[in-house]
Amino acid sequence: MAYHIKDKVTDRVIRELAVLKGKPILDVIREACENEILRERRRVPLAQRVRPLQQKIAAAPRTGDVADKDFEVVPENRTGV
Repeated sequence: MAYHIKDKVTDRVIRELAVLKGKPILDVIREACENEILRERRRVPLAQRVRPLQQKIAAAPRTGDVADKDFEVVPENRTGV
């Protein structure tokens, strides 16, 4: 099966990568696609990555210090910005 790359930038990038790796264009394209597939499969959603941090923060004891209070959200029109 043949592919025709019509985009000049994409063609240039593929050819540059092939030269840098010293491999045929087809091999470079295959490797790049396989690597991207692996990367996407291994990707952990942001919510899942931050969950341990959120749980740690939620489990921390409240000290009653000023830093423990909720922060007031100031509307933009009140700040003069």
